Amino acid sequence: MSEETNTTAAADLPPERIAIDPASEYFDAEKLQRGIGIRFKGVVRTNVEEYSIPEGWVRVQAGKTMDRKGRPLTIKLNGPVEAWYEDLGENAPVAKKG
Repeated sequence: MSEETNTTAAADLPPERIAIDPASEYFDAEKLQRGIGIRFKGVVRTNVEEYSIPEGWVRVQAGKTMDRKGRPLTIKLNGPVEAWYEDLGENAPVAKKG
């Protein structure tokens, strides 16, 4: 494999940790725009606020409860986490129609 191929493959992996809260140090709008899919304990989750692959946890909203600053309260769930980009980027294969 060439060095360029390795760089492209690494660029297509989402970060090991990211958050959707703009106040978080792990927030990255550019990466979030591509859409990140999360599988937690073998189930695809769409309500993840933050995740950490190496530490093995996700944060999800705890119902409709809000803190005193108006942000949703979250709970941390432990277990295996997998992440992938929903948008495969510029190098994605184009499906032929017809």
